[in-house]
Amino acid sequence: MPILNIKNLHATIGNTKILNGVSLSVSSGEIHIIMGQNGSGKSTLLSVLMGSPKYTVTMGSASLDKKDILKLTPTQRAQAGLFLGFQHPQVVVGVPLGNFLRIAKNTISASKKDKTPAIAPVAFAATMREEMEKLKIDPAFISRSVNDGFSGGEKKKSEVLQMAILQPAFAFLDEIDSGLDIDALKIVSKQINEIHAKQGMGLVIVSHNPRILDFIKPDKIHIMSKGKIVAQGGSEILKKIEKNGFGSFIKKK
Repeated sequence: MPILNIKNLHATIGNTKILNGVSLSVSSGEIHIIMGQNGSGKSTLLSVLMGSPKYTVTMGSASLDKKDILKLTPTQRAQAGLFLGFQHPQVVVGVPLGNFLRIAKNTISASKKDKTPAIAPVAFAATMREEMEKLKIDPAFISRSVNDGFSGGEKKKSEVLQMAILQPAFAFLDEIDSGLDIDALKIVSKQINEIHAKQGMGLVIVSHNPRILDFIKPDKIHIMSKGKIVAQGGSEILKKIEKNGFGSFIKKK
C-alpha cells in the first residue's frame, strides 16, 4: 500500500520561512483534511509537494512509496501519481480542455511500467462526457480552452473532473470548496467521495471552512498554524473549532 510520508519539512519563499517542520503520513485510501487560518502554510505545503519553483525546501523529506519526491521535477511527480487541484486554477487560452486531459492521461499511461495503451479521442470523449454529467458540467466545455470564461464554480468542478480522469495515486485539493454555492458544494463533494471510493487514492484536502466536513468525512483532521501541524485528531477537533475557532490551537507566547 503506497504511503505519502512527510517528515520535518521546512520551506521558504525568498528569505521568508513558510513551512516550519511539517510531519504527515497518508496511506492509500485515506482522506485527510488540513485546516487552519489563512496564512498558516496549508496551500504552501501542497505547492511544495508538487514542486513549485517559488519555494525552496531547506530541511526535511517527502517520499511516496519510499521514493524521494523532492528530487523529482513537477512532471515526474505527476507521473509518479501526484495530483494537485488548484485553489486558483489558471486559464490556458488555445488549449481545449478535452485535448489537454487526453494528452495528460496518455502521457501518464505511457510513463507506467505496464505501458497502458493510449486511449483514442472518441473513446476518451465518451468517458469525459460521462464524468462531466456527474459534475453537471456542460459537455460543450470539452472544446473550450482550459478555464477560459469558466465561473469560479466551473473551475473547481473542472479540477475534480481532472482528478477523475487522471486517476492519481494521491490527490491534493487546495480550497476546493471556496467560491462554491451550497448546491455546487454538494455536487463536488459527492463526486469527490465517489471518485475516492472507486479509485482508492490517498486524498489530502486543504480548507479553512469546517462546512466541508458536513459532506466529506475524513480519517483524520490536521490543524496548521505558523507553518506546522499543531493538532490532529477526529471529531473532537471539529467540536473544538466550532466552539472556539482556530485560535484555540495557537499557542500564546
